Formats: sequence, C-alpha cells, structure tokens
Amino acid sequence: MEYDFDLFVIGAGSGGVRASRIAAGYGVKVGLAEKQYLGGTCVNVGCVPKKLMTFAASYAHHIEDAKGFGWTIGQSQHDWKALIDAKDAEIERLNGIYKNMLANAGVDLIWGEAKVIDPHTVEVKGKKYSAERILVATGGKPNTPNVEGAAEHAITSDDVFYLEQLPERIIVVGAGYIGVEFAGIFNRLGSKVTLVHRRDELLNKGFDSDVNAFLLDEMRKQDIDFKLSTEITSIEKKDGLLHATMANGEILLADQILYATGRDPITKEIGLADIGVKLNAQGYVHVNDHDQTNVPSVFAIGDITDRAQLTPVAIGEGHALVDRLYGGKPDRHISYDNIPTAVFSNPPIGTVGLTEDAAREKYGDDIDIYRSKFGSMRFSLADRDEKTLMKLVVQRSTDKVVGLHMVGQDSAEIVQGFAVALISGATKTDFDTTIGVHPTAAEEFVTMRQKVNT
Repeated sequence: MEYDFDLFVIGAGSGGVRASRIAAGYGVKVGLAEKQYLGGTCVNVGCVPKKLMTFAASYAHHIEDAKGFGWTIGQSQHDWKALIDAKDAEIERLNGIYKNMLANAGVDLIWGEAKVIDPHTVEVKGKKYSAERILVATGGKPNTPNVEGAAEHAITSDDVFYLEQLPERIIVVGAGYIGVEFAGIFNRLGSKVTLVHRRDELLNKGFDSDVNAFLLDEMRKQDIDFKLSTEITSIEKKDGLLHATMANGEILLADQILYATGRDPITKEIGLADIGVKLNAQGYVHVNDHDQTNVPSVFAIGDITDRAQLTPVAIGEGHALVDRLYGGKPDRHISYDNIPTAVFSNPPIGTVGLTEDAAREKYGDDIDIYRSKFGSMRFSLADRDEKTLMKLVVQRSTDKVVGLHMVGQDSAEIVQGFAVALISGATKTDFDTTIGVHPTAAEEFVTMRQKVNT
C-alpha cells in the first residue's frame, strides 16, 4: 500500500522531535503534527523556563551571602516582568531552533490537533494523512483536583510562567518535585509561601526517605509555612483575595493558589481507545519492550507510557525506537536502571540508583549505608544556616554502590558525574581509592568511611 508518510509522529515535544529528526535522517518520509508549540512541556512550560526561574531566584541568596565575603551591595529589587519577558524571548529562540532543525532534516511539520482515525490514518484540521506507522508522543498536562472553586480560581504549573506579577502571597498545593521547586522559587523571589500537602513528608517514595526528611528540615528554615497531612476543601474569592478553606476549618488567604498535584497523559482525546489501543485506568498507553502498542502499527514514547517521566528518557526512547525501526539496530534499547535525576528545590536534590528502602526490599540485610551531613564551605563566611546531605547505599556482598543521593548546592551537576560510575558498576572500594578534589563538597562521596546501618 502507498502511504502519505512512512512515519507520522503526533506531538513535537522533545521525544517526538528527536524521533522525527533521526528518522528523516535515515531517509524516512516523516510527518509531525503539533497543536501548540515546538519542544513540548519541557521547553515551553516545564524544565527550561523553570530552571531559568530557579537561576533568577538563586541570586537573592547570592546577594545576601556576598556580604560575608566582603562585598557591599546596595539595595536590590527584583523585576518580575523583566524576568518573564527575558524568559519569553529565550523560549521563542529555542522554538526557532527546533523549527530549523526539523526543516533542515526534511520533516513535514503540520500544525493542528491530531486524532488517530484508524491504525494507519491521522486527521489534522479535517485533512487525513495515511502512514505505515504512527508514533504518539503527546506527553502530559497538569491536572486540578475536584475541589470546589479550584478550576475557577487556582492555577497550574502551565500558568505560572505567564503571571503578570509576582504574587505577594501564594499557596502551593502538592509537594512533588514541581511543588517544592516552585515553593523555593517564589520564596526566594519574595512571596510569602504556604505549602499544603496531604501527606506528612515531601516528594514521594521514588526518593530516599532521608532525602525527603532532610529537604523538609532545610525548607522549614526559609520561612515557608508547611501545612502537612491536610488538604484544601474549597476556594472562593472575596475582596480580591483567594480564601482557601482547609479540612480543619482554617482559612488561608492568598493572591494565587498553585496546584502541583500531578499530571495526566494526553491520550484519551486523540482517539487511541477508539482504534483499540490499550490504555490503563489513568489513560497511560500500554507498550511492550519495543514501544509498540497492542495495535502493531501504533507506537508510543515519553510521559504517556508512565515508565520514567523525564525529558531525557523520552528523547532516548524516541531515538532508540527509530534506530530499531529504520537504522538497522534491532537490539538498540535504553536502560531504565540507574536513571539520574534532579529536583531543583532549595536546596536542590540529585539522585541515582536505589533508595535505601528499595535496596532493602531487593537485597534484604545485604546492604551498608554511608551518610554525611555537613555545612558547606560555600556558607562558611555567610550568615546562612544550610546543610548538605550525602548518602551512599552499598550492596555488602558485591561492594557495589547501588544508590547515591545528595541534597545541597550543585547536587545535580555532581550526581551527573557519579551516575557514570554507578552505571559502570563502581564499588565502594573504587570510591575509597579515588582521590577527592579539595576543597569541594563532592569529595565527601569518596571520603565517607563510617557505616550508619540504622
């Protein structure tokens, strides 16, 4: 059969763009449909603008800490609009880069909302396109719980990047990585922040329990008001302020309420279930080890598959899939083991490998724990009470380091390097025989000797 395209990709996020570009490089005729913007959530309303805001917020502490090192700095003031304008210009620049990359690769970019009509047909703005294979890479979107007044008065992480002014008071609902990151950003930029979370600890079970507890202690030092083990039952607007009623009857006042309580896959609205693609109860696509759905011509990658919802993972999945399908590399797969990740909270988190709980579940008592808490030299002359946590999880019988966790400045940069060591099978002995770079915080990972198996 003659098709319009060999491969039709739905979603021009990081994974979809990578798959499209690499496939076109193999001589494949590729169509790529996108309804909103290039680069997906990460580039436009996710990791890129959020990291820019994290950088912006960090200057507040840099200015304060400089005094301890002899600097005299005059009165400072942050201009929220200038930050948003600069952020918008950078995102526009990145969108242009993506557009040029796709054009240079020969990808046919089709603007509009796509819907799968049958296993080999996609419809965009009333026009049908046939394809030998369809790749769905539509990602996710933030959800808002069914709380009275939330849909009308609250915002999500997508909206944060377009606020016209910095809120004087903001309530952040949810303590996953998005919630703790924005709580830190707004706090350092000058907002009064209250964080509401239905559980009694931050983050989730994917993070080490020591990391969760340590981050909570450090964030409490920053005048963030935590309301844990509770939730908002209703929101209403009175006299220009938002009134959030808590489960215990307490009423919190705020200019903005940000819900960071999870994300939903964009799958149900694009016709997948109508053609028989298997979705779970939450709408995530079921795929096999080759990213293939139960409909043989339809594939899926990225956040909609609920494996590891990280931009580099989606990019890796898209590249590997195309290499298998068109590049003559049938065994090319990415590994989901030892995926390094970071949370750009304040202080930030870097982690790779197993948590202590996961290691105990896998290896039983065959593990050793090494842990260190200390004050960084960065703050030795600054009037800042901030500590750093480092932790190693080691399988005793093999001496392999199976988990590495850090909470502290530069943790993401530090852990990226150590991730290579874990993937290479480094042992605790390898760590011990490595000479540390002195004086750095990172050297603590190669000087920890005392076990703390408690």
